[in-house]
Parts: sequence; structure tokens; C-alpha cells
Amino acid sequence: MTHKRIKFFFSAVALGMTATSAFAQGSGVAGITEATQMVTSYFAPAVNLIYAIGAVVGLIGGVKVYTKFSSGDPDTGKTAASWFGACIFLIVAATILRSFFL
Repeated sequence: MTHKRIKFFFSAVALGMTATSAFAQGSGVAGITEATQMVTSYFAPAVNLIYAIGAVVGLIGGVKVYTKFSSGDPDTGKTAASWFGACIFLIVAATILRSFFL
């Protein structure tokens, strides 16, 4: 093989590898974009679910605190603080998730 043919062969191989690499990168970027859209589409319903769980926890906590208060239990303040803290944690966690990922 002559010097020109070897040059042509290597340039053709390099061109083929570059084209293949460009096609592979295009589909990879499209896949990452699609995955990002899928994950972010789940966050709004997940945040609403966390808010609903927080509401249920608040109602259960309110009933428990009321029964302790009605029975004259001296530990009512501690129980109220723990249930109230749990509700606040759920609301803050949902808000932070929304702010980070949406």
C-alpha cells in the first residue's frame, strides 16, 4: 500500500468513529433528558402525598393529645410537641424536596 492509501484508510476510519460517536452521544443525551423529565414528573404527586400524610398524622396526633388531656395525663405537653414536630417535619421535608428538584 502506498502512503496516500494508508492516509486515506486512517482518515476514513477516524471519520467513521467520529460519526458513530456523535450518534451515540445524541441518543445518550436524549435518554438522560427523558429520564430527568420522568423523575421530575413524579415529584409533584409525591409532594402532594407527603402533605396528605402530614394531614393524617396531624389528625391522629390531635386525637391522641385530646384523649391524654381528657384523661388528665401530665405528659400531654410532651406528646403534643412530638406530634406537632412530626407534622412540621413532613411539611418542611416536602417543601425542601420541591425546591431542590423542581
